[in-house]
Amino acid sequence: MAADTFAVEVAFALPHKQRIVAVEVPQGTTARQAVVMADLPSLFPEIPSDTFEQAPLGIFGKALRQPEKEALRLGDRVEVYRPLEIDPKAARLERAKRQAKGE
Repeated sequence: MAADTFAVEVAFALPHKQRIVAVEVPQGTTARQAVVMADLPSLFPEIPSDTFEQAPLGIFGKALRQPEKEALRLGDRVEVYRPLEIDPKAARLERAKRQAKGE
């Protein structure tokens, strides 16, 4: 490992498949750039590749507001968040309706 690079991880998960990819990045690499370097589309061919280009990102569970500007530090784990299948508010409303009907 060169002195001007360091290791980070990029994580993505589906309900049935998870991957954490170790990536060597140069100083100044952003979270979004690390996702590109991890080449997740090759590991998840069932997911459209543009999903990874636009997905919300976080570092150790903390969502990033501007992943294109967030410079990484040694040991960071970039998490790629997948879109929700259903809005949580809509899910709660549906559960409340079912409970009211006695289902």
